[in-house]
Amino acid sequence: MTRRRLPAHWLYLAPALALLITFTYVPVGNMVWYSFHRWDGLDVVMDPVGWDNYVRVLTDERYWRVFLVSLYYFAASFAQIAIALYFAVVLSFHTRFRNLFKGILFFPYLLNGVAVGFVFLYLFQPGGTLDSLLGLLGLGDQARLWLGDPDVANVSLAGTSVWRFTGLNFVLFLGAIQSIPAEIYEAAEIDGANRWHQFAYIIAPGIRRIISLSFILAISGSLAVFEIPFIMTGGANGTRTFVVQAYETAFQFRQIGLASAMAVVLLLVVLLLTWVQRRVLPDEEVSLT
Repeated sequence: MTRRRLPAHWLYLAPALALLITFTYVPVGNMVWYSFHRWDGLDVVMDPVGWDNYVRVLTDERYWRVFLVSLYYFAASFAQIAIALYFAVVLSFHTRFRNLFKGILFFPYLLNGVAVGFVFLYLFQPGGTLDSLLGLLGLGDQARLWLGDPDVANVSLAGTSVWRFTGLNFVLFLGAIQSIPAEIYEAAEIDGANRWHQFAYIIAPGIRRIISLSFILAISGSLAVFEIPFIMTGGANGTRTFVVQAYETAFQFRQIGLASAMAVVLLLVVLLLTWVQRRVLPDEEVSLT
């Protein structure tokens, strides 16, 4: 009787699957389990509460109102996609010092989010870098409490996220553009196509999947913002995001079950919006040849 051997590809996949299950699916399963209980994270016994945590998240204005703050970051994500796409198109062609500009654009994404938060704290503080720059330009009367005024605080934080994450979209777009065969551009130039025609009929269709991926990242990222508002304002002055609210609920108010329900709701919202986005912009095969 011969022993049935495990296919070799499963041996290669086993370590990755073990890490994925241990650090992703098991914690998610525990989070769903906690969401049906009242627990402070310390007691040995958890009190089952059924759907009460979810009802509270969906009906209490304090918990769903913070979703509106994500709209600032959602709008900012479109700005960073547009900026990244513009520079990726420009720097994909022969431009002086383009390697330098590539490094400058990607560098902010390499920085730690906490470090970015502290750097921009000095930028936005009263009498700080931004106010000094406005004074030099003769616009000193435009100085504001950039992080203290609820009318502009979220705009300031969203602008910080644009600066930090534009580099990621830039690299994705640049890699996709450079994967398009050069012969296609040469044929287009022979036919009299200018740069705009090349973008509209070659680049945009050729990187459609990456653009779609960027929108998915924009949706999930705008709903899951944490580092920048937590470090720079602590959620004060109307800048509290859903994740900051969940963090405070779990570790400040010791309501682990309720915070877990908030996390599950956030996950479902992201999945739903991603599904809608995929229906609106289906992933179709693109052929340029």
